[in-house]
Amino acid sequence: MKTYYNPEDLKKFGKIGEFQKSMADKFFDYYGEVFKEGALTAREKSLIALAVAHAIQCPYCIDAYTVDTMEKGCDEEQMMEAVHVAAAIRGGASLVHSTQMMNKVKEISM
Repeated sequence: MKTYYNPEDLKKFGKIGEFQKSMADKFFDYYGEVFKEGALTAREKSLIALAVAHAIQCPYCIDAYTVDTMEKGCDEEQMMEAVHVAAAIRGGASLVHSTQMMNKVKEISM
């Protein structure tokens, strides 16, 4: 199936330094540090990444972290729950901005 995003491009992620190696090296060093075990397990970080991937709607990230979470032992229910958390936060963020509209309506109506 032809899509706007070519799934094969995900394999090229490691080559983003082709046009600016120093910045890519810094990014990948940082990226590697972020995903190391720390206060959160690698599994927990992967679930967070999967949820964020959905919130920012990155198909490459969704593919990568779907595979990663499964490899780290997450099941379908855990993965979907993480996606629902992201959806709830994203929806809440949209709704809380309605206060801006409400303030404006009240200002104009006075």
